[in-house]
Amino acid sequence: MSEPDKPRDELEGTEAPFVSHLVELRDRLIRALIAVGVAFGVLALWPGPGPLYDMLAAPLVANLPAGATLIATNVISPFMVPLKITLLAAFLVALPVVLYQVWAFVAPGLYSHEKKMVLPLVISSTVLFFLGVAFCYFFVFGQVFKFIQGFAPKSITAAPDIEAYLSFVMTMFIAFGAAFEVPVAVVVLARLGVVTIDQLKQWRGYFIVGAFIVAAIITPPDVVSQLALAIPMVLLYEFGIWSARLFIKHTKSPDTEAETKPDGAT
Repeated sequence: MSEPDKPRDELEGTEAPFVSHLVELRDRLIRALIAVGVAFGVLALWPGPGPLYDMLAAPLVANLPAGATLIATNVISPFMVPLKITLLAAFLVALPVVLYQVWAFVAPGLYSHEKKMVLPLVISSTVLFFLGVAFCYFFVFGQVFKFIQGFAPKSITAAPDIEAYLSFVMTMFIAFGAAFEVPVAVVVLARLGVVTIDQLKQWRGYFIVGAFIVAAIITPPDVVSQLALAIPMVLLYEFGIWSARLFIKHTKSPDTEAETKPDGAT
């Protein structure tokens, strides 16, 4: 008696030659680049590189002394820096398309229970990164610049360089965007079996200390920005523990679920 047919939970084409995979990867990359290029073209026309940079610099300009402005110490900075901002904004706008191309490329090689794991992680990591960037821009920047300008001596006239400001903004965006990925990291580690839920709970105290150390290193030396980074990391760690428990329950493979069922269960 032949074995019953196993359910097909893989997409067609998983045995395609290696060259076919390279061709598909090239096509996916081209589509992702086209999406970024289209977004760049649209943003370059409206609102334009200049207004985009003005929007990015608004939290700092709002806290500068009356009459003070940002300066450019490099001849081509007034041209290149707004273009870099536009390219960054274009990538963020096109990020859903880029992630879809990544997902479409890897999906054929995944089982159904693995697809259940990857897609929610891709979506949640994207949303959390955007939340971290938005939190940094709308809350942290205003508090940090207000503290710095209030602490500076009256004899100093602030005139920040636009390239230095861009570097600072990028560092802060990456720091807060990555910090908001804590739940995703916790879920992945727990789902892969690297750590258990009980271990995550036991290491809670170490994580809290580590979060404040990381915040002290990355952020400017003011209490507001350090707390603004450390406290969300701690709260997101707790959220990650809860999410990991729920995630593991709903992404078990069919074999694992069969093993956990008692004998005779249907």
